[in-house]
Amino acid sequence: MTITCIAVDDEPLALALLCTFIEQTPFLKLLGRYGSGVEALQGLHELAEPVAVAFLDIQMQELTGLELARVLGQQAAPPRIVFTTAFPQYALEGYKVDALDYLVKPFNYEEFLRAATKARAYAELAAGSAAPAEAAPTPPAEEDYLFLKVEYQLVRVALADIRYVEGLKDYVKVHLKSTPRALLSLMSLRAMEEKLPARRFLRIHRSFIVALDKIEAVRRLTVQIGTETIPVGEQYKEAFQQFLSRWS
Repeated sequence: MTITCIAVDDEPLALALLCTFIEQTPFLKLLGRYGSGVEALQGLHELAEPVAVAFLDIQMQELTGLELARVLGQQAAPPRIVFTTAFPQYALEGYKVDALDYLVKPFNYEEFLRAATKARAYAELAAGSAAPAEAAPTPPAEEDYLFLKVEYQLVRVALADIRYVEGLKDYVKVHLKSTPRALLSLMSLRAMEEKLPARRFLRIHRSFIVALDKIEAVRRLTVQIGTETIPVGEQYKEAFQQFLSRWS
């Protein structure tokens, strides 16, 4: 399945790299590349095919990526959004426009491909939902689970089962709702953060990532998940406040 897309970034080098990644991905078709949000809006009217995915920089002059995403969201068949940004704290704004994913600059091709694969899986699922019920595909695997190396084996972990993740130097401790025994895996918390979808998980401390749907209460600069009280670190406070603003 071929996925049509556009790339929008006001930094020429960043735009060139993004387009290179798109063009070397067999299932992506680049319909347009634009150096600003305004240019993208004008160019979209000239495209012969509908856009399935828009790769948007967030910080741009005149029209930001967030503002452009809101405009695109008003279309009859809006494209899914993948944000590219040098500022991780803006990722939470993606919740407000239902972004599919976000990439933090500088990102490599492997990171880009992960987001592109997610976009393809979504497009295939959406196409299947329009077909007869008996032909509907199963939900995309990358949305449902991940594999962690625990001791000498790979363990499949459902994303919905994760309550929070704790960083312990070179290891992560994954706390689950299905069992009181946490899983210990040899990897950094940063690597774990990259594996988890940003729309479902948030890093709130240098040592903790939490599942957003498992937060039961917020008290000052702490969150409550079950019997655990987890602090919000100073450098993550702004991003966490942006998340809370969704509900205020």
